[in-house]
Amino acid sequence: MTAGQERLSDLLREHGDSLITRWAELAGAGLRGRMTTTELQRDLGELFATLLPVADEPATGLDSDQHRELKAFLADLSRNRARQGFSPAETASSVFALKQAVFELTEGNDDPAVFRRLMAFSGLLDGLGLWTFETYAAAREEIIREQSEQLLELTTPVVKLWEGVLAVPLVGTLDSARTQVVMEKLLESLVETSSQHAIIDITGVLAVDTQVAQHLLKTVVAARLMGAECTISGIRPQIAQTIVALGIEFGDITTKATLADALRHALRFEGVELVHGGKGPA
Repeated sequence: MTAGQERLSDLLREHGDSLITRWAELAGAGLRGRMTTTELQRDLGELFATLLPVADEPATGLDSDQHRELKAFLADLSRNRARQGFSPAETASSVFALKQAVFELTEGNDDPAVFRRLMAFSGLLDGLGLWTFETYAAAREEIIREQSEQLLELTTPVVKLWEGVLAVPLVGTLDSARTQVVMEKLLESLVETSSQHAIIDITGVLAVDTQVAQHLLKTVVAARLMGAECTISGIRPQIAQTIVALGIEFGDITTKATLADALRHALRFEGVELVHGGKGPA
């Protein structure tokens, strides 16, 4: 750094291409080939251009207007890396790797002024790395939440068994969040198909307690408000004993032991007569 290069940003700008190349090499070493050199250089080149305007700013925090664009870029980068399956350490190390590239560039320069600028820049990168880590964690939580919602929808299908008859086979546990999904999907399907009967099958529900029973009752009440009749099927002997022991009352809600029994009841409700076929005596 010469006397005319009083700002660190001038030095970074002058050696920008070689710095980005070295930066990509260092950052790529910890990614084990999961990103190509071209992809890394593109991402880091954009980050470098966003970083230059604040390279000479004191590392006292990232809350100033000058840092807003840089933080927004790093937040997008963190979200993309999270969706691509990179770890938070791998994501933050992409920022920290610039330190070594800059230190290598200024190696051998004993000017105290240069050293002070480098320390300030190092502090800035530390803050940016921590910000990257925080935004990665937030992005990961958002991804997990989205995946949980998608999984809830996949594990809560609404099946059309017959004209006017829908079924919701439940498997696993039934909590407030899943009850809401069940209710929404059932009501939407009742409107779309103009069905008058719904069967909620709990054969695959692991256990029924007071809370689960309340969730079932809420779903039945919501369906009735839409003008549909509901039947709860899958009441196994163990479930029946638990319901009696807990003093749970289903009131006037029809319950059946199996889904087949519930379907027969729904078809009779719809005015469909079932005739068992078979060969008569010769």
